[in-house]
Amino acid sequence: MPDNALITRREGAVLVLSNNNPAARNALTPGFYTGLTEALHAAAGDASVGAIVVTGEGGHFCAGGDLRQLIHRRELPIGERRQRLELLHNLVRALRDCPKPVVMAVEGAAAGAGLSLALAGDMLVAAKNAQFSVAYVKVGLTPDGGATGLLAEFVSRQVLTELCLTGERVSGERMHQLGVVNRLTEPGAALDTAIALAQQIATGPDLAMARIKHLCRMAPRNTLEQQLELEALYMPLSQETAESLEGIGAFLEKRAPDFARLRAAR
Repeated sequence: MPDNALITRREGAVLVLSNNNPAARNALTPGFYTGLTEALHAAAGDASVGAIVVTGEGGHFCAGGDLRQLIHRRELPIGERRQRLELLHNLVRALRDCPKPVVMAVEGAAAGAGLSLALAGDMLVAAKNAQFSVAYVKVGLTPDGGATGLLAEFVSRQVLTELCLTGERVSGERMHQLGVVNRLTEPGAALDTAIALAQQIATGPDLAMARIKHLCRMAPRNTLEQQLELEALYMPLSQETAESLEGIGAFLEKRAPDFARLRAAR
């Protein structure tokens, strides 16, 4: 993996992970797949990380797959093509399964697999003029990275089909109207806004937030009865944690809870 495929830095309890391929509008590279997946797994076991921000260098989030690489992939056996695709799908799974909240910060292009990654986070901050596109149809390909499943959580089948069959660019402003974007910013402000949101979330209780993240992920897919069962699993478990003892105690004592102290003690 190239040493600079992924840039990592800290903003207090927030881990910032940035795709570093600006010459190609941050098109995906094997180094980025591997680096981001490994960073997410490491953050999951790092008590000092309260939340994660994923972004891109040089004014773009991610332009998707590198077509110069994909044009040669047709020469590989189909099993090997599938194996290469699993690098992307494993990254989407790592974003989904990471117990820490993940905030995506999008400027410029989020196209193809870049759109999939943007939607795979827990929250999304985007500049008004960011450009989202399913894109695949324009080069004779079909979506991957969970694009259709993730978009279907927000839009009707008719809108989903239109976006996938036209490959048209959709602005950050329009994505905000569709309910996909949590925070809409002026151009150039998405990363700072995402870090501020992540810093707010990072002060929360780790274990409870991981369970809340799972509840929110499952809610669109579960029946009400299934969701009630999942909530009935987590609430009794949460009642016995040090986090709930601190949170309820702080409420009764009329003070702010200090979940960071519990994190530091682990």
